[in-house]
Amino acid sequence: MRNELIYLVLIFGLLVLPRALQRFKIPAPLTCMVFGTVAMLAWGDESHDPLVGWLATLGISSLFLFAGLEVDPRELRKGLKPLLAHLAIRTLTLAGTAWLAWHYLALEWRPAVLLALALLTPSTGFILDTLERLGLDEAERFWVTSKAIAGELFALAALFFVLLADDPGHLALSTGALVAMLFGLPLVFIALGRWVVPHAPGSEFSLLVMVGLVAAFATAKLGVYYLVGAFVAGLVARLLRIRMPRLASDQNLHAVRLFATFFVPFYFFNAGTKVPEGAVSWEALLMGLALTALVLPFRIGTIWLQRRFMFGEDHRSSLRVSVALAPTLIFTLVLAGILRDRFALSDTLFGALLLYATLNTILPSLVFRSPFDVDPMDTRKAPRHPEDAIADDAGRNTPRTVSLD
Repeated sequence: MRNELIYLVLIFGLLVLPRALQRFKIPAPLTCMVFGTVAMLAWGDESHDPLVGWLATLGISSLFLFAGLEVDPRELRKGLKPLLAHLAIRTLTLAGTAWLAWHYLALEWRPAVLLALALLTPSTGFILDTLERLGLDEAERFWVTSKAIAGELFALAALFFVLLADDPGHLALSTGALVAMLFGLPLVFIALGRWVVPHAPGSEFSLLVMVGLVAAFATAKLGVYYLVGAFVAGLVARLLRIRMPRLASDQNLHAVRLFATFFVPFYFFNAGTKVPEGAVSWEALLMGLALTALVLPFRIGTIWLQRRFMFGEDHRSSLRVSVALAPTLIFTLVLAGILRDRFALSDTLFGALLLYATLNTILPSLVFRSPFDVDPMDTRKAPRHPEDAIADDAGRNTPRTVSLD
């Protein structure tokens, strides 16, 4: 009876209290993480509950399944040239940041690259879950979404390579397994759609989630992380939208979002319980503030300059897009954990990364009118974005192709 009461209090605390605190412009995930850190400081290792760990895995996997489902190839092709320019600049900044980490923090090249990814990669799943409550217009939301998804695709590919680069044989086998997954998942979805769905109407959501979880655990076994497989499963389901329209339908998309909404708080709470005591120190605080003061203005300024001078966007809209892309919470948490577990990252730097992620996640809720919300529903119309005209002009000058989705 005592365990049931504890779990009930935990569920209430993670699903209700963080929402109530959003009125003070505190993002709910940060509140959940603080609750976990407090539990760690109060009860130590007793706060590491296996059930909460499983719920956390469900949360991060379903969130990246949702992020994969949000990938729209047609929308990415619409702004292909601006996105390629964005990725080229992202590659240069990533290489420069990794070099600085290697040179000044005495890190090997692999942890240096992972640290750069942790600092520079926006958390697409988190941004998509909160985007429509920030008061952006339709064009700004489009470009925030496109740039976040393109950056995440790039980051996941880099993460896969870096984690396995120390063993070329393992890298080759894992790459082969990932390619096999890319070709095998469509067959799995089609088989389920042919032999299961006709006899179980309305089962598309549960089948989608289960395939996503299996793919997530498969990539975890390959030596990368759950989020890679879940994202790939969502992406494959999206590409099958024409052949199996109900698999990645708007209703299923919303259902996966709600599913993730319920379980993601457990991920942040679980992450908070794994914060080492050494990460809660004055040294970590000062280093986190220094990282934020250096990296966050650089990230915002880079995107602002890119959009202001390459695409002729007005300074206000450029700033809004740049600030909306600031949160790195989930990617920073995931990569900080990998750096600590596999590369013996110091507690001080781990704590600094958490503070950096916390501050850049709070920033949009302070700048924009509305606080973050985990279930956005409203949609707004707005004037066209300058880059829309660029993309449309490019489309009129190129032959039309058949959409893959």
